[in-house]
Parts: sequence; C-alpha cells; structure tokens
Amino acid sequence: MSKSVDLADFIRERAGDQPPEFGLILGSGLGHLSAQIDGTAIPYDQLDGFPHAGVSGHVPQLVIGNLEGRRVAVFGGRAHYYESGQADAMRLPLETLAALGCDRLILTNAAGSLRTDIPPGGLMLLEDHIAFAGTNPLIGEKTDARFVPMTTAHDPEIRSALAAAAHAENIELPEGIYCWFSGPSFETPAEIRAARVLGADAVGMSTVPEIILGRFLGLKCAAISVITNMGAGLSNESISHDHTKAIAPLGASKLETVLRRFLRDYRGG
Repeated sequence: MSKSVDLADFIRERAGDQPPEFGLILGSGLGHLSAQIDGTAIPYDQLDGFPHAGVSGHVPQLVIGNLEGRRVAVFGGRAHYYESGQADAMRLPLETLAALGCDRLILTNAAGSLRTDIPPGGLMLLEDHIAFAGTNPLIGEKTDARFVPMTTAHDPEIRSALAAAAHAENIELPEGIYCWFSGPSFETPAEIRAARVLGADAVGMSTVPEIILGRFLGLKCAAISVITNMGAGLSNESISHDHTKAIAPLGASKLETVLRRFLRDYRGG
C-alpha cells in the first residue's frame, strides 16, 4: 500500500487535500464525461504504476474536482483483464482512491443486453453480478482479507439513490444481473444462451474485478451499464468495438443526467 500512499500524496499536491466523496470509473465510449469535471486532470502516465488504458474509447487520465457540488475522482479509463491477463489490473488505482480518503465507488461500462426490454441506448443498474471469466483479482493476495464477502457487493443504499435519481429525471433504469466474460472476443450465441440460463441480463468484459477489489478495500460500490448492443444471436446487428463506441454516447447523456441528479440529491452516510 506504500505506493498508493505516495501516489495519493502526489495527487494531493496537484489537486488539493480534500478527499473525494465518490470515485467514478468510466467505460468504453464514456470517457468524455471526465471533461465535465471542474478540477485537475492528471494523465495516467504521470501516475507511476497506473495502467495505460490501452483501449480506444477510454481517456487515460484521473480528474479530481467538483461535479454538482460534490468532490469526485474520475478515472477516464480502466485496464481490462483481457489486455494483460491480470485480473487485478485496477488494484493500484483503487488502492490510491482509498488512500485519498474516498470510500464510495461508482462504475460504468458498455454492455450487451440479454433482454429485449433493455435495448441499445438504454441503461441498466447492476443488482448483482456473475464472475463467468473464471478468475479473480484477489488471487495471490497473502492475507486473510482475500476472503471477501460479496453478499452486498452492490451497495443497496447507493443503488436505491441511483434509482431514485433516474426516476426523478424520468429515465428508465431497470435493475439486472451483469455477467463478466474475459474478452477480448465477443461472446458466442451459445455463451449468450448459457448466460441467460444462469440468470444474466447483460454481459461485458469489465467492472466485476473492480467491484471485488473495491469491496476488498472497504469501498461501497455500485455500477451502471450503458447498453450498446444485444447479445450475440439476439439481433441482426453487427457486434464490434467500433459499434460499441458509436452507440455508447446514446446512453451516455442519460447516464450523465442520472449521475448529476444522484450527486445533487445523495444524502447517504
């Protein structure tokens, strides 16, 4: 943790001492939201050990500042398991967030829907998740802290507040189960059918490792998916990363509206 403490000190020198109330990790095609923050942007390459976020559609910088009167720390991009085979690729950034004194984390991602009532351009609030990728970011952790309970991995209080914010803005935000596949190849139709049998409502290649790491670090976590496509075999659309980046902005404006209302209204402890 000493490296994260050093990084937190470096960030405070640049952005001030006030702890962020919320951390926010942005998914594919959503990184531009970091430009909405009134604050200080620090490129990842100035933060020793931070990932390079080498996926197009991500903005590899940390922005510390204010949004709707709240102090936030916004990660404009994330590293994925499929980039390096390391499920704990976001451990140092999240350790740094905790070292800054933040204890709440909201994640966003681009995802494929398995439900016709959650179409592309829509949003889904994660009720829970399935770690289908077959690995875990805490593999190799030496302490007993690795045995993290996940019963309320997606914090009920934050989820309720996000749902209330969406309702207040007349934006549909159904809850669902997110299934994490490793990527980088998209899922086959057979895998999509299997995920539906398991109870999944959306599929994606991120977020679950960060939720696990967040809970390990004592962060209260919640996540929202921006739906960019239907799962393989559920429509005639051509699934690709370019398609994901093209469709993500359709849901991003709704997501920004929900997040802004959430930050204005949140009264949690």
